[in-house]
Amino acid sequence: MMEDFWSTDKFFNQPFFAPEILPAVNISEKQDHFEVEVAAPGFKKEDFKITTEDGLLTISAETKTEKNEEKENYTRREFSCSSFTRTFNLPDNIQQDNINAKYNNGVLAIGLKKSAKGLSTRKEVKVV
Repeated sequence: MMEDFWSTDKFFNQPFFAPEILPAVNISEKQDHFEVEVAAPGFKKEDFKITTEDGLLTISAETKTEKNEEKENYTRREFSCSSFTRTFNLPDNIQQDNINAKYNNGVLAIGLKKSAKGLSTRKEVKVV
């Protein structure tokens, strides 16, 4: 009886208890860089925030939309909000000043150049 109560399977099928939905991520290593691809459709490049700090790469995004319609005898207001945050450990051989990001067709692509030096300070990456 108690095992069934603590089971998460039946609760996660309910909308109120739905687990956080995180975008799929592909990470690949090339000879001179790493590539991180994040499947995040529905966002704009301005919605993303990418930072590196203390050997961590943090990717987050948030978007909000709102629609108001007012008529003589009713008012309709619809809104939605979507966000996520993903954090990854970075290897010691990343050039912090040579990280680039591009958002195209719902995919955020981040390039991380390799170097002999390690990460030491905080850096925010501009998405183009």
